[in-house]
Amino acid sequence: MTEGNFVDYVKLHLFSGKGGKGSAHLRREKYIPKGGPDGGDGGRGGHVILKGSENLWTLYHLKFKRHIKAENGGDGSGSTSTGADGEDQIIEVPLGTVVRDSETQEIIYEIVEDGQEIIVAKGGKGGRGNAHFKSSTNQTPRYAQPGIPGEEIDITIELKILADVGLVGFPNAGKSTLLSVITAAKPKIADYEFTTLKPNLGIVKYRDFQTFVVADIPGIIEGAAEGKGIGHRFLRHIERNSVLLFLIPADADDIKKQYDILLDELRRYNPEMLDKERLVAISKSDMLDDELKAELKEELDTTLDQPYLFISSVAQQGLTELKDELWKMLTIQEVTDNEKASENYNS
Repeated sequence: MTEGNFVDYVKLHLFSGKGGKGSAHLRREKYIPKGGPDGGDGGRGGHVILKGSENLWTLYHLKFKRHIKAENGGDGSGSTSTGADGEDQIIEVPLGTVVRDSETQEIIYEIVEDGQEIIVAKGGKGGRGNAHFKSSTNQTPRYAQPGIPGEEIDITIELKILADVGLVGFPNAGKSTLLSVITAAKPKIADYEFTTLKPNLGIVKYRDFQTFVVADIPGIIEGAAEGKGIGHRFLRHIERNSVLLFLIPADADDIKKQYDILLDELRRYNPEMLDKERLVAISKSDMLDDELKAELKEELDTTLDQPYLFISSVAQQGLTELKDELWKMLTIQEVTDNEKASENYNS
């Protein structure tokens, strides 16, 4: 998927269908001149429905759709015939989609399961026909209800990527290069900051035909939690990753300081992110000779309270060990999640 086709944010104006009018028809047949009321009900207006689809990875199909309207319900008719229901508008979205009210910015829905359907704008009810209003004192009512208007709502749809591993690091830390080496993804790579403006996804092929998904998230800068740089536009993508891989270049002035800044940005955005499994990869380590690597390792053993690895995407060093470690962490995380789910079910 090219970066231009990755759309993770759209605004939509939705209209559900209006309910059909009830009928005020009076029965008239050759031998029944005064048959009484037989007006049918109006049909329901169409709903606007969001549906989760595991086959979608982006909101690109909604990029050029700003207004979506469901069909109005059909009017009732004689012989107590009910009008047809308006056709629903079903909007398919990727798993990990968050729906906000555009006015309040409040999250109103989240879609995380394939086939999950949520009615965002309900169609109006159809009006009742005059047959409902017949009584002993009013045997020929000549009125019926109009249909109820549909709903109109502005929503903002955001995509939070559902990936197993999220790459976290400052701009130009080598995330895109790593993704291009360990997966078949072809992200844009250049020697300047913010080459990656939107997330890239890649599938890592592991031993025995196993796979896991890695997301290259645009680089963090200090103040990202307050919206600086591309701020919240990328931080939300990290929320759903099972494991966070921190990528820090070997030529950084202070590796521990960079790690602390990255961690602090995640904490300020959402403290729950610190509960995720974390691994630090020292990238571009092919620039280090054995002596420098030994000195750096001695320093990190005392200052960095986190497991770490030395890797080089360009020189293909340490990548097998990296995949082994990530797979082990993902397996442990899956077991932990299953145990929690079992405990919640039993309780």
